[in-house]
Amino acid sequence: MHLKSILAAGAGLLISSAVAQAATLDDVKANGKLRCIVTTGLVGFAYTDENGRWNGFDVDFCRATAAAVLGDADAVDFVPTTGKTRFTALNSGEGDVLYRNTTITMSRDADLKLTFLGVNYYDGQGFMVPAGLGVSSAKELNGASVCIQTGTTTELNLADYFRKNSMEYEPVPIETNEEARTNYLAGRCDVYTTDASGLAATRATFDDPKSHIILPEIISKEPLGPAVRQGDDAWADVVRWVLIGLIAAEEYGLTQDNVMDMASGVTGNPDIDRMTGAEGDFGAMIGLESDWLVKAVAASGNYGEIFDRNIGPDTDIGLERGLNAQWTDGGLMYAPPIR
Repeated sequence: MHLKSILAAGAGLLISSAVAQAATLDDVKANGKLRCIVTTGLVGFAYTDENGRWNGFDVDFCRATAAAVLGDADAVDFVPTTGKTRFTALNSGEGDVLYRNTTITMSRDADLKLTFLGVNYYDGQGFMVPAGLGVSSAKELNGASVCIQTGTTTELNLADYFRKNSMEYEPVPIETNEEARTNYLAGRCDVYTTDASGLAATRATFDDPKSHIILPEIISKEPLGPAVRQGDDAWADVVRWVLIGLIAAEEYGLTQDNVMDMASGVTGNPDIDRMTGAEGDFGAMIGLESDWLVKAVAASGNYGEIFDRNIGPDTDIGLERGLNAQWTDGGLMYAPPIR
């Protein structure tokens, strides 16, 4: 009887674990909405237009995930958060996934109990100053006042950089990018520091962007990517493979314009056929329909299309692909195989 009790208890734990791990995916399907945690506003990444509609690089990944899971790219409730509140919002259940220009770090993974699911943007921290300040290097910033978002890796990196270079600075703490923009333009700080992509996005909103310089130094590694709560492996698989799928879609030439045609039959390319659901049963492995990736690409485009549309060279932000190019083009975007 004792052995039976142990076996029964073990079976119960396995069932409970399976139920817990499937909880978020089941909830998203039951609610018919994906709750996506984003920034309070950063042009190019996550911001609202004049009609109140959310747009941007991170927003497109949210919409692609909603399309893959629910078949509707607009079935998203966006949850804006600051650097301080984003992790609390995720772990308290206010959102289902965090797509908020967030750096993957050991402490956030192990201590804050987040599960990161890959990198959607390789970044690094930089500095922006008015051209009139007459500064050409970050090593000339001794004694400067610096606008810095609290609750971010940039806050720690700034302290480390100035200490290593025997410099001092006056921190001007702010909580949102808009607050930083306002204080910087008003001259309340000499310098604004954040991820280089964020600096480019902020500068693009200025009346005279050319009167502000992004200094050449990049002082940190900032791999940005989506996160979910720990202990929900089934949901983590969904978010992870949507991101991977969008990167792979670019590599194999699946685009927003051609993906439906490519999915209409067997192409003869086994990699593409697995991605479109014409071969294998990969959607079922993560609790989705066989055309999960087709829906994601049709909604937002592949990784390259998302990049170019929101932050690429032909936008006001004007970012080059650089490290975010495909591995075949010398970048770091390398998608594990769907097979």
